[in-house]
Amino acid sequence: MSRIEATFSALKAQGRKALIPYVTAGFPFADITPALMHGMVEAGADVIELGVPFSDPMADGPVIQKAGEKALSLGVGMVHVLDQVREFRKRNNTTPVVLMGYANPVERYDQKHGTPGTTGSAFVRDAAAAGVDGVLIVDYPPEECEAFAADLRAHGMDLIFLLAPTSTSERMAQVARVASGYVYYVSLKGVTGSGALVTAAVEQMLPRIRQHVHIPVGVGFGIRDAATAQAIGKVADAVVIGSRIIQLIEDQEHAKVVPMTMDFLRGVRKALDA
Repeated sequence: MSRIEATFSALKAQGRKALIPYVTAGFPFADITPALMHGMVEAGADVIELGVPFSDPMADGPVIQKAGEKALSLGVGMVHVLDQVREFRKRNNTTPVVLMGYANPVERYDQKHGTPGTTGSAFVRDAAAAGVDGVLIVDYPPEECEAFAADLRAHGMDLIFLLAPTSTSERMAQVARVASGYVYYVSLKGVTGSGALVTAAVEQMLPRIRQHVHIPVGVGFGIRDAATAQAIGKVADAVVIGSRIIQLIEDQEHAKVVPMTMDFLRGVRKALDA
């Protein structure tokens, strides 16, 4: 059982829903991520999604795009992201960490760090060694991921996929064949941080997803406060919050980033558990 599976199993036994905050690694300061991760756990996070900075993040809206650009300008790349996870693991060996990003940084890492004549992905090898538990690669389609998923599972990691309001039953079945850990339902048509969340639409979609997908379903894109998190938590297994956290911390001085994030997440956690 992976750390992600164990976490969701424990939460289900307690009748609780997972809180999954997202932050871009290396934002808003290159050195702040491990401390921010610890703060989020203390405030009630069950899983942490860590965004890998990339220059062309097609699924992300302006808020997370800007965060990625800032992190890249500070020199933060995949090597640094894995270092940050490794640092986090010195004090926390239980909270799952999911890397969310795009194919280019993963494949570039393999090119630079792979060992000639060996099989398997250098990224998978090094992510597992750093303490990563799951990977969500936005532009990896499920029909082309069976070998990658098997490599991840062999290293104790889960491959997580996005589903959207436009996903067909066929696509859901494709995802179900290779996904593990949880799936991430994108509640809105569009990019991160766009539009207003319609809870009724999510309620209608989740039973369709669960006809095909038999692992937990998290919902993100558009969850901005405790009230929307609470509403989504009534129907989903997890709520994912990203853009709102980025907005809260983007202009803060170093000393205020972690306390401000913790204060926000405590309110969301309280609402989810109510």
